Amino acid sequence: MSTQNWFITGASSGLGAAVAKAALRAGHRVAVTARDSPRLKTLADAHPDAVLPLSMDLTRPSEIQAAVAAASDWHGGIDVLVNNAAIGYQAAVEEGEDHNIRAVFETNFFGVASTIRAALPGMRARASGTIVNISSLNGIVSMPALGYYGASKFALEGLTEALSQEVAPLGIKVALIEPGGFRTGIAERNLRSPRIDAYGATAHAIMNLLANDKEGVYAPGDPQRMAQILVELVQSGDMPQRLIMGADSWAAIMAKLVSQRAEYEKWKGVAHSTYFD
Repeated sequence: MSTQNWFITGASSGLGAAVAKAALRAGHRVAVTARDSPRLKTLADAHPDAVLPLSMDLTRPSEIQAAVAAASDWHGGIDVLVNNAAIGYQAAVEEGEDHNIRAVFETNFFGVASTIRAALPGMRARASGTIVNISSLNGIVSMPALGYYGASKFALEGLTEALSQEVAPLGIKVALIEPGGFRTGIAERNLRSPRIDAYGATAHAIMNLLANDKEGVYAPGDPQRMAQILVELVQSGDMPQRLIMGADSWAAIMAKLVSQRAEYEKWKGVAHSTYFD
């Protein structure tokens, strides 16, 4: 298998760092990005010929363009783009604050879309490439306290579904990864807003669970295993459009699909009653 050039966002910690290391073990080169590029120094020092550390803030389109251009010039183009960087936000919908809501969407959706648009011309020119977007269980199943985070991932799912159909004839593969609870550290970095007492039994109950039951919520998911699976799938060339990661994510998504189908079926008559006679 030939050496590939990977571009991984949010690679200073968590899943991004794990994917970078797995790709390196497989013999690939990796361009790794983070808002604080010095945090990538250890990895770059350990692999000076195979790692390109880049400073990139997903809320700044000019930095995205510059980073993608640098990675493209490094060894002749980006073969695999992994959009991993994301931020979380714990707040009931009413508790949401504009600056936090916009920060979530700027990073989790608009920044990803900008990165994809910057990388696609090179992939189109070579008629090959793989784009992996890291979504979430919450990209399919929204829940109290995580509405804004979930909405950003729902948006990413919709964008990716369209993208995969657009670029398949061009030789470009696209996949969504939908992890459940993994020990990536994202929970500790979640944005938060002042609480409104009325949501104590719903949104705040979820927040408290996430804060106090880290072993139960996050312990089962091993980022190193997920990263290894992801790299092996990319190398195989046989990737599904969507891939659930984690038994918790599988159970929640399957339950949602069953419930959603049942509700649609119940109201099928209404759906079919809307045409002109």
